[in-house]
Amino acid sequence: MTDNHDRGLQFDLATLIGRRRALSLLGGAGLTLVACTPSTTTATSTTTTGSSTTAGGSPLETIPEETAGPYPGDGSNGPNALTQSGIVRSDIRSSFGSSSRTAEGVRLTIDLTVQNDDGKPFAGAAVYLWHCDINGDYSMYSDRVKNENFLRGVQEADASGKLTFVSVFPGAYAGRWPHIHFEVYPSLAEATKAGNKITTSQLALPETTCKEVYGTTGYTQSVQNMSRTSLKQDMVFRDGVDHQMATMSGDAGSGYTASLTFAVQG
Repeated sequence: MTDNHDRGLQFDLATLIGRRRALSLLGGAGLTLVACTPSTTTATSTTTTGSSTTAGGSPLETIPEETAGPYPGDGSNGPNALTQSGIVRSDIRSSFGSSSRTAEGVRLTIDLTVQNDDGKPFAGAAVYLWHCDINGDYSMYSDRVKNENFLRGVQEADASGKLTFVSVFPGAYAGRWPHIHFEVYPSLAEATKAGNKITTSQLALPETTCKEVYGTTGYTQSVQNMSRTSLKQDMVFRDGVDHQMATMSGDAGSGYTASLTFAVQG
């Protein structure tokens, strides 16, 4: 593990403090910020200013904005994967271009459904998704995988607002709860030129599933790192994770599927 993550945590914290100040100001002005409701049977719905709805008719709020962190690979702080040929793909386990190395780990399918804020599927929206590898390293940045671009990819939502990535379960690194980053763009064309994005957010992974995965080969360091943090301590999720928590299915042998339905401003 390199010391990049220490720098990254400082970056995340500074960004989060800025977001919390913004929330405070908005609250003082009598405004309401809304977050998404996950696709889980245990979630409770409340009436909000958002007008999006799930298939069952319950309110679906727009997902909260979160920091992209120091390793986005979108050209905002160095490397840019978005403009590289090959970034548009569903299976993000292997690098593309000059390398073909495949990331190790338990298979993870990520099913996302994007809606706009009027409750309709956001057909044609593009999602750029990335996360760390089994060791907690980020391709294009961390020393061990600086020459790789695996675990990064872009997909376009279909007519139902659905899209899927095939990846591996990310490791846990010091100071952060296991998570997945993503940015939403209004179109594939905007995403692949690193254009104007609609929102940046993060998906949280459930504790039970993380413990199951981290009991398998290769995730030893993740067990130790996860034991030192919690959702309530995590600098991104400690203000509430209900609206970003994935619904899980599957097992460590055959692989897991993480699902999340969320809304963005269309």
